[in-house]
Amino acid sequence: MIHDFINIDYLKNGNQIQRKSYKIIQKIELFSILKDHKPILTGTIPIDINIEESDLDVICEVNDFDSFRQKVEKHFSEYDGFSYSGMMNRNDKECVTFNFFVDGMEIELYGENKPADQQNAYRHMLIEYHFLNKLGDDFKKKIIALKKAGLKTEPAFAKILNLEGDPYEALLNVQL
Repeated sequence: MIHDFINIDYLKNGNQIQRKSYKIIQKIELFSILKDHKPILTGTIPIDINIEESDLDVICEVNDFDSFRQKVEKHFSEYDGFSYSGMMNRNDKECVTFNFFVDGMEIELYGENKPADQQNAYRHMLIEYHFLNKLGDDFKKKIIALKKAGLKTEPAFAKILNLEGDPYEALLNVQL
C-alpha cells in the first residue's frame, strides 16, 4: 500500500491526533513558512502509532543553516518552550533541531543538509509503515505497548522483528 506522506492532507481525515496535528500545522503556517526546505512530517503520528508523549517531527532540507535558524526564530520563537540545539554532528552529518509547543503539542524541527525524503527519519517511517500494513493490528499493538513501556520507535520495531545490532541502522538495512 503506497501512501503519500509528503502531502499532509491525509491528516485531515485521520484519527483525532492526526486531525489536531493538521490544524496546528495550518494554524502556524508551518509548511508554508518552511516550503523552501521541503518539510515532511515524520515519526509516529503519520503512521498512527503515537502515544501520549509523541511530538510532531518535521524534517527539513537545509543548505544554509544560518538563514534557516533566522527563519525559524523569526516565525516560531514566541511559542512556549522554544529551544535551539545549535549545530550538531550526528553520524558525520551536520544538523540542527528546534523544539517548541503549540496548543500543548510539541513540535520538533530537524534540519539536515540532505533532501528530506532521503533523511533517515523519513526512510525509517516508510519501512515502519510497510511492516504495520504487512503484519497487521496485533503487530501494531505490540509496537505501541513497547513504546508505552519506554522504548523509542526504531528499537521497538527492531525488538519485535528480531533485528540485531544498532536498531536505527538495522531498520534501514531491511530488504522490503
